[in-house]
Amino acid sequence: MRDHCGMASDYRVYSDLAAWWPLISPPEEYTGEAAHLAELFGAAEIAVREVLDLGSGGGGVAVHLKDRLAMTLVDLSDEMLDVSRGLNPECEHISGDMRSIRLGRTFDAVLVHDAIDYMTTEDDLRQVIETTFAHCRPGGLAVFVPDHVADAFQPYSGGGGGSDASGRQASFTEWTWDPEPDDGWIQAEYEFVLRSADATVQVVEETHRLGAFSRATWLRLLAEAGFGTLTTEDPVEIRGHLFIAWRGGEPDQPAQGPTPPTRSIE
Repeated sequence: MRDHCGMASDYRVYSDLAAWWPLISPPEEYTGEAAHLAELFGAAEIAVREVLDLGSGGGGVAVHLKDRLAMTLVDLSDEMLDVSRGLNPECEHISGDMRSIRLGRTFDAVLVHDAIDYMTTEDDLRQVIETTFAHCRPGGLAVFVPDHVADAFQPYSGGGGGSDASGRQASFTEWTWDPEPDDGWIQAEYEFVLRSADATVQVVEETHRLGAFSRATWLRLLAEAGFGTLTTEDPVEIRGHLFIAWRGGEPDQPAQGPTPPTRSIE
């Protein structure tokens, strides 16, 4: 089994196997999640129209948001961006590293989905949060959706997959565990079974290293970056955890929307 300790783009599933991503993780699986994210965007101090999606991957979330929001999608994997362009041709796609990219403009909201899991050091996580703050308009908000936090981590096993009209089929199994507690990262073992339209089958095994930081670490880094009000949430609509951060300052547009259904962290 291959052992990787790098960025998401280092793994085959996000590079030479990226064309299989819509079957491994079908866009329809994100329907409820995207609806909940849209609700959160509606609770910002400013009217959210422009959203930056850092680590957008195959664009499964954007599929459900692009009709109501102007989405700018950034990912380190050019192969995954190609997949997303096929699903979301209306959206702007930019190749870049979420730790260091600077677009020279701000957005009403910034979304960092589970690509944040590939930040396995506190310094990497800090850089992503600083990137997010730099692109978040005053009065706007940032939403982070890590799959794992150290406080709540439990070993996990599962799987999924799908098929398309061409006859291709893909499935995967996952086992996530923590080989060294208290070090800020965990390990996920994947097995992908990929069946082509001509019935050719390949089995790919990969080991991914993923970040798992404490809530206290998350909240400290968000505050150090300059975000004001911070909330956290573990809703059933979201497969991971939510950290929601508001950027203070004078908003450019009038406030709108209800208060988000979260619990405040002191």
